[in-house]
Amino acid sequence: MDELNIQDGEELEAVVKNKRLILQTTNDSDHRSRREFLWSLGVALLSGIIFLLYFCVKDQRQVPLSGGYSISSAIIIFGVVLGMVLFSAFFIKARQKSDNRTLKNIYWRNFPTIILAVGLILALSLLGIFWVFELIFPDISFDPVTSSLFVLIFCFFINYMMIQAAGIISPFALTTVFTIVIISGVIISMVTNGNRHWWEYNLSFLGTDLAHNAWQFNLTLIISALIMIVLVDYLFVSLGPNYRSWRLLILRGLLTLTAVCLGSIGIFTNNQRFHFIHDQIASSLAYLVLAMIIGIKWMLPQISREFQVFSYVMGIILVAVSLAFKPIDYLSLTGFEMLSFFAVFGWILLLFQNLQFLAEPTQQKVIVRISTKH
Repeated sequence: MDELNIQDGEELEAVVKNKRLILQTTNDSDHRSRREFLWSLGVALLSGIIFLLYFCVKDQRQVPLSGGYSISSAIIIFGVVLGMVLFSAFFIKARQKSDNRTLKNIYWRNFPTIILAVGLILALSLLGIFWVFELIFPDISFDPVTSSLFVLIFCFFINYMMIQAAGIISPFALTTVFTIVIISGVIISMVTNGNRHWWEYNLSFLGTDLAHNAWQFNLTLIISALIMIVLVDYLFVSLGPNYRSWRLLILRGLLTLTAVCLGSIGIFTNNQRFHFIHDQIASSLAYLVLAMIIGIKWMLPQISREFQVFSYVMGIILVAVSLAFKPIDYLSLTGFEMLSFFAVFGWILLLFQNLQFLAEPTQQKVIVRISTKH
C-alpha cells in the first residue's frame, strides 16, 4: 500500500484482462487521460488556427507541402517547440509526485540534456517523414483550410506522444534514446556526406572540415555523450540504496570519463589543428573501455556470469582488432575504427542493461487466499 500510495479503506477496481486479475485505481487514471487529451488537442487547435490566420493574412490560396513556408515547416516548428513545452511541463508534474520513484532518481541537472535529446529525435523523425512525403508527392499543395487540418492532426499526435513520453522516462527509455541518437546521427552523416568515398579515409573523416555537414556527426557525438552522462548518473543513483562500494564509484568514474571522451571527439575533430589531441582522446576512450572490461568482475561482483564471459570475449576481440591494425597492418583504419566502435558500443549497451536490472527493486509478491464461502 505504501509502495502504490494506496490509502486505508480506498476502493480499487478489479479487472480481468488476458487471464490476469488487475487491481487498479480508476479516478486518477481517467482524470489524467482526460487532461492529457485536452492539452494535446488544445495546443494543436492553437497551432492550426495560427497557421490558418497567417496564410489568410498573406492571402495565399495554395500552401505547398514542403519548402520554407509550407505545411511541413509549420508542423516541424509547432511540433518541436510546443511538443517540448508540453513534455517539460508534464515531466515536471510527474516528477513532483511522491509515488513516482523512477522520475525521482533523475536530478534536475539532467533535465536540459533529456529535453535536448528528445527534441533532437523528434526533429529528426519529422524531417525524415516529410522528406519521404516530398519524394512521394512532389510539388503538391493544398488550400489553407485543408493545410490547417494537416497541421492540427499532426500536432495533436506529436503533443500526445510528448506528454506520454514525459511520464515514462526510465533507464530503458534513456538507453533507447542514447542508441537512437548515436546510430541515426552516424547513419545520417554517412548518407549526407559530400564525399561518397569517405570510408577510404576513416570514420573520423565524417567530422572533419573535408566532409559535407560535418556538424551532424560531431553534434551526434556530443549529445550522445551528454545522454550517456545522464544515464550513468541515473543508474548509479538508483543503485545507491542497495549497492554501496568504492569499487562501484570507480566504475561510475570510468563510465563518466568514457562519455567525456566520446563528446570530446566531437569537439576536437580530426582536422590538422586538433589531430594529435583527437588521436589521444580516441586512444584514451579505448583504454577506458578495455580497463572496464578487464575489471568488471572486481568493480561489480553482482554482475551476471554470462555478461562477464561476454565482456572477456569483447576484450579479446578488441585486442585482436588492434593487433590486426598495428603492427600486422591487416585492417585498414576505417575497418579498425568501425569494428572497435561496434564492439565498444554493444558492450556499453549491455552493461547499461545489466546495471538497470540490478537497479530495479525486487519484485514484491503478496499471497492471497481465494474463497467462495461467506
